[in-house]
Amino acid sequence: MKIIDINSIPRNLSADHKEKEIVDPPKGGKRKWYVIGIGLILLAAAVYFGFLYLKESKNVQAQDDVFQAIYHFEAGDFDKALKGDGVNKGLLEVIKQYPYTATANLACFYAGIAYMHQKEYDQVRAFLSRFKVNDYIVQARAWCVMGDAYSEQKNHKQAAIYYMKAARYKANSVYTPGYLVKAAVAFEADAQYKNAYDCYQEIVEKYPISRYGSGLAIKEASRLSGLC
Repeated sequence: MKIIDINSIPRNLSADHKEKEIVDPPKGGKRKWYVIGIGLILLAAAVYFGFLYLKESKNVQAQDDVFQAIYHFEAGDFDKALKGDGVNKGLLEVIKQYPYTATANLACFYAGIAYMHQKEYDQVRAFLSRFKVNDYIVQARAWCVMGDAYSEQKNHKQAAIYYMKAARYKANSVYTPGYLVKAAVAFEADAQYKNAYDCYQEIVEKYPISRYGSGLAIKEASRLSGLC
């Protein structure tokens, strides 16, 4: 058997060997960091799903609290709808108390419409600008009402922008022609005759069987063609 002389073993490790030790730590260290990594992932997941649960539970409570406010809204009592009736919460309190919930989001829509009825146009924009939803009817309607608020304040340029946002959002033959007519009126009021003409012409070409396609749009496009 060959005997190894311990004096022949190098006392100093080479630079390459040291680098290898740094790059490839012991397996025990790898296992430790792996466990820590998994733990962090599980913690993040727990926090995320806990937030979702809390958000959903708040949304359920918000739905109960907003019920009477919507009742007042539908009855045309917009002041009580917004501020409450002394017993039940109004839309404004629901929005404040349950932020980031679907119910608070919808309450912003109702609040914007209520303020439109009260002719408080700055408030209309403040609340409707916070409202976001994928529904092609309600989201476009919110932008249209923002356009109406600008129009009431004689800001026809901004009104046209929001009417066009409504018209371009998931365009359809039922609502889009009406938004285009509103946009055309706003464009013309702002002396943007070519844009107004284009709106009517789009109705004629894309929505000929709509309520505006066979009459109003043709007549207005013809009239504006001489102003472009």
